[in-house]
Formats: sequence, C-alpha cells, structure tokens
Amino acid sequence: MTHVLIIKPSSLGDIVHGLQVATSLKAQRPDLRISWIVRDVFAPLVRRCTAVDRAYVFRRDAGVMAFLHLMREVRQTEFDYVFDMQGLLRTGLMTFRARAKRKVGRSDAREGSGFFYDEKVPLPAEGRRAHALEKVLQFCPVLGLKPELVGTLTFREADGLNLSYVEGPGKTRPILMFPDSRRADKRWTGFKQLTEMLLREDRRRRIVWAGNNYVPDKDAFLPDRFLNLTGNTSVVTLPSLVQRAAFVISNESGPLQLAASLHVPVLGIFGPGDPQVFGPYPPRAPTNFVIQAPVGDLKLLSAKDVHARLKRIAPQI
Repeated sequence: MTHVLIIKPSSLGDIVHGLQVATSLKAQRPDLRISWIVRDVFAPLVRRCTAVDRAYVFRRDAGVMAFLHLMREVRQTEFDYVFDMQGLLRTGLMTFRARAKRKVGRSDAREGSGFFYDEKVPLPAEGRRAHALEKVLQFCPVLGLKPELVGTLTFREADGLNLSYVEGPGKTRPILMFPDSRRADKRWTGFKQLTEMLLREDRRRRIVWAGNNYVPDKDAFLPDRFLNLTGNTSVVTLPSLVQRAAFVISNESGPLQLAASLHVPVLGIFGPGDPQVFGPYPPRAPTNFVIQAPVGDLKLLSAKDVHARLKRIAPQI
C-alpha cells in the first residue's frame, strides 16, 4: 500500500479542490492510503470525505506548542509521498518535518516553502492563468496517474442529520444562497433584493441563506418561504445542505466550489476575482454559470442583472 500525506490546511475552496484530487487519486489507485493535514475549522469536512483515511488537525491559533505536538503525531508515520498543495511557509515547514521518501510541492510555492521540497510539480499549460483546481491536479502524474478528475466526490453522512426543514411547500428543493465572502470586495450586497424578486414570482419556492457569518435579513420575508441559516451553518452539514438545493447562488467562496464539485447547478457572482481561475469547475459544465460585475466592481452589479442572468440559464427557477 502506498501512503500519501496531503498538506492543505485551508481555505474551504482550496480544500474542496484538494478533496477532488484525492478522490481522483483513489479512483485511479485504489491501493492508496491518504492522510491529510487540515485546519481545525475544516477538519469535519475532510474527515467526512470517503477518499481520506486519516486527518491530522492543525490548530493555527493555538501557538508553537500545538504545532510541535501536531508534527510529533505526523512523524509517527513514514509516508511514501508528501504533497504540499498549499505552498506557504508553514506548510513548507510541515513538509520538512514530516517523514517521507519523496516530498513534492508546487512550482508556484511562496514564502520560501519551495526550499523544503525534493521536487516540484509544473504548472498546467496555461501557467498561472490556469484554474486553481487544474494546478493541484498536477500532483497526479507524480504517481503515474492522469491529471484529470476521475471518480465521484462523496461524503459520509453525519449521524442523526435531518435537513428536511429546509424544504419548501410540497417538499420542493430550495434555492440556496451564500451571501457572505471573506473579502469585502468579493461580497455582493444584492442578495436581499434578489430574494424578493424570486419569492415574488414563485410562491411555491423557498429560499435559504447559509454561511459561516451572520448576514441580517431584517425579518423581511415570511418564515415559511425563507430561512436564514447564516452564522448557523456548520461545516459538518454543508455537503448535505448543498445537495438538497435545486440551485446555489453564491459569491466567490468555498461553498460555490463545493456545490460545483457535487454537480449542483450554481451561479457564481464575481467581482475582482477571475472566474477562469477561481470559478466553478469545470467552467464549461452545463450546471456551472458565472456573472461578473462591470470592471470587477460588485457595486455596479444590480439585482436585476443577476435575476436576468438567472432566468436565462434556469428559466424554471
């Protein structure tokens, strides 16, 4: 059995890409055992992925002693390969401390992390303009495998999870929206207006807002038609919640990548970010759509523009 340690502590979207690669590795090489170093806040998602056999938890805010304890735990195993898919100083140090026959990193690694690798995977033919997922797919050829997505990303069901409360009248699947983003310039503020438009035209539909940070709705909508789960969306429930949706509308964020990876129809709302690099993958999939604000400024993108785009790509919504 070949044992691979993947180092990809964050962020959510990057972890989703890594999990897709891990799934492809396992599908092409069923004999692989995959371990993973992940931040504590994202560990429940990685542990639920069926492609991952073990997760080591990195507590970034717990200081040096927690880091040393983590690496002592990791060093109890000698791996055949370490794949540093993050390419930052802290993940380079993790690579250095891990015991492995081959230590492999990214050719676009930053902060001096490249000094800790035995070898680096090349960028795709498009170079830095390649999609973020295609860049980490380049780790596949290290194992003699094709740099493409193979297999289906799946997650183990959380014990006792029941999300029937998100359904609309007649058990219809809701429209799921993720109105938050880590950066203010990637946070579109038109979700309330868009929600009003969609609820007005279809009385059978329910809309659910979700996300890690609370986004107020000011009690503008009837509770039987609208549910605000922002600030109350756990990583554990995220895959199941996304898979219950009829459609996902999201800022540039990790949940957008997760929805695309699970083949749920998505509309990504982009400001300064490049959809060709950070959009839902694959860009030409029949379920993946994006709309980008004029000159990359989300303040110039109206709810009417997004609504019109949505009705063109999914008139049944």
